[in-house]
Amino acid sequence: MTAGISTAAAANDSDRRLTIVNPKNLYDPTPNGYSTAVIVPREGRVAYISGQGGQDSTGALSPDFAVQVKQAYANLRAALDALGAKPDQVAKLTVFVVDHDMSKLEVLTRNIKEMFGETLPAQTLIPVPKLAIDPMLFEVEAVVLLD
Repeated sequence: MTAGISTAAAANDSDRRLTIVNPKNLYDPTPNGYSTAVIVPREGRVAYISGQGGQDSTGALSPDFAVQVKQAYANLRAALDALGAKPDQVAKLTVFVVDHDMSKLEVLTRNIKEMFGETLPAQTLIPVPKLAIDPMLFEVEAVVLLD
C-alpha cells in the first residue's frame, strides 16, 4: 500500500482479491457509487460481460428509466452468476445513459450501491444520444476478475 491512498478490498478467496484505490488527494467518488481505480491481481483471470440492457427475459423493455436500470443490474447479476462470480469481483463498469441528467445519476448511484455495497468498482458513465434499439435507455458492461 502507498501512503495517502485509502484502500478497501473484498472477495471470497485471496486469489480473487481486488484492491480498490481512492487517493486522498483526489475527489472521493464513493458517494457517487464508484472507485477511482481497481487493481486486479497478476494471477487473475478476467472476463468481459457485454452490455446488459433493461430487457426482461422475454426481451420486453419498460419505458421507465429506473425500471430499465434495475433490470439491467439484475441481468448483470445473472451474467455474474453464470460465471460463478460475485459483485465484489467486478473491477470495472462502463455505463451508457441516453439523455443523461442529474436525476438519472441518482437512480444509477442507488442501484450501484444496492448491488456493490462498499466494494465499488471503477466506473465510467458515457452519455449517449441512442443505444442499440430505440426504447433502450441504459446499458452496463463489466470487467470481472474470475480467479
